Amino acid sequence: MSNPPLIFIDGDQGTTGLLIQERLRDRNDLRLLSLPAAERKDPLRRAEALNSADIAVLCLPDPAAREAVSWIENPKVRVIDASSAHRTSAGWVYGFPELAPGQAEAIASAQRVTNPGCYPTGAIALLRPLVQAGLVPADYPLAIQAVSGYSGGGRAQVEQYEGAEASSAAPFVVYGLGLHHKHPPEMQLHAGLTQRPLFVPSYGAFRQGIVLTIALQTRLLPSQASLEGLRAALQAHYAGSRHISVLDAAQSAATDRLDPTRHNGSNDMTLGVFGNAEHGHVLLCAVFDNLGKGASGAAVQNLELMLSQF
Repeated sequence: MSNPPLIFIDGDQGTTGLLIQERLRDRNDLRLLSLPAAERKDPLRRAEALNSADIAVLCLPDPAAREAVSWIENPKVRVIDASSAHRTSAGWVYGFPELAPGQAEAIASAQRVTNPGCYPTGAIALLRPLVQAGLVPADYPLAIQAVSGYSGGGRAQVEQYEGAEASSAAPFVVYGLGLHHKHPPEMQLHAGLTQRPLFVPSYGAFRQGIVLTIALQTRLLPSQASLEGLRAALQAHYAGSRHISVLDAAQSAATDRLDPTRHNGSNDMTLGVFGNAEHGHVLLCAVFDNLGKGASGAAVQNLELMLSQF
């Protein structure tokens, strides 16, 4: 019997890399290649590991991820990039299996897969089906707001909230006020928008989890874009999905608050459509784990699809 596929995680000591290792640790259908601590930053040893792997998972800053890809000379090596370096790049398959019919199959056979960003995962999950169905105009003036756990800021931010100075860490922070965050181009491209959305990110004093919301005005939507119509379009798109569920009318009516930690530790995501018909207001919502469906869980979901080809 041939050996199971060899997986190398470049950047395996970062937040995402460690969680991917944890999710893969007890599996016997693959082998994990790890470098000794003294060799993790050695370009030659990393290049050797990258070129010896069947699948390389990059958990690196964007410049380092681009550099790592440039080191791969073995044409058989397949890549999952968890950074934002290639999310709008030609030649890379977007690693959101639920994006569209055939997307999971495209990921399974791809040489290069780019993992979605945490915030774009929620925004695209809500918007792509509605834009495609003609219920949200592609040029709608969108404002997307999201709050994440502090782990979304990486190891430095985790240490700020969990280290010796934790008592002085802010309870809530809105950031990116220059409105030049790296996520809007990804949201625009993969949601099928013709205009860049306005994106307002924030984080709170909790470790992980995301609530993302998008407010809509029914006067700016097609007449068929009722609460029921919007909800039905999302339900139809995600029917049979393993990881994404949509609140039905009764569940929505019974929901008056959203807990960002609801799906922590899982790869699941819940979508909701709320509104007030009298005022013509609609609120699209997504709840998921920024370290799960927003990072390591998504990477492992993509890895499982790619492993099906071995």
